[in-house]
Amino acid sequence: MNKGAFVVVLGKQGAGKGTQCVRLSRFYAVPHIATGDMLRAAVRAETVLGLEAKKSMEKGELIPDEVVNKMVAERLDRDGAREKGFILDGYPRTVSQAVLLEEMLLPLSLNLVVDLEVPTGVVLRRLASRRVCIDCQAVYSTSQPPKINWTCDICGGEVIQRDDDTEDAIIRRLTLYDEQTAPLVDFYREKSLLSTINGVGTADVVLSRVIKAIESKLSRN
Repeated sequence: MNKGAFVVVLGKQGAGKGTQCVRLSRFYAVPHIATGDMLRAAVRAETVLGLEAKKSMEKGELIPDEVVNKMVAERLDRDGAREKGFILDGYPRTVSQAVLLEEMLLPLSLNLVVDLEVPTGVVLRRLASRRVCIDCQAVYSTSQPPKINWTCDICGGEVIQRDDDTEDAIIRRLTLYDEQTAPLVDFYREKSLLSTINGVGTADVVLSRVIKAIESKLSRN
């Protein structure tokens, strides 16, 4: 079994974070902590947290820090995430969240922060065509749909276009990313934790690039 790793994956929406995080989670045998999936589950369940998050998600805006911080802190306490590692997807999104994450992990620390770099034009095309199963969150596209009538091949759930994958919401999210999340790149680069990876290519090719970067970092720790 591969040893664990403490990894954050950054990148614009549509850069392929979800796909790579699932694969990395399996490779390193650590939890995949996806804040987006947790928030959407809370919205479907109509919890207090979910209803609060829904207002921001429908506008294509970032979820308030206090909501996401609490969710991540609670998730890190499960499945041995603090002990054996994790692949963190969708958090942190701001420098203030990154500072809080450092405090949450003490006395441990991150091994590496991967920044998946994909041109904005490619991201726009990916997101506009993306479709997602409402039950298991499996991802499809208009060019690679489920086999039968937009019914998930994995669980049989309905496959839809998410509300936050409409053109207006996509553009708003990308703008917010540039304004609020991109500074994380400089934050982690200054800490010598950042590895920028070319995110264009097949899922297997991108995965091999990411694993190579993580293994290189782990070998120096």
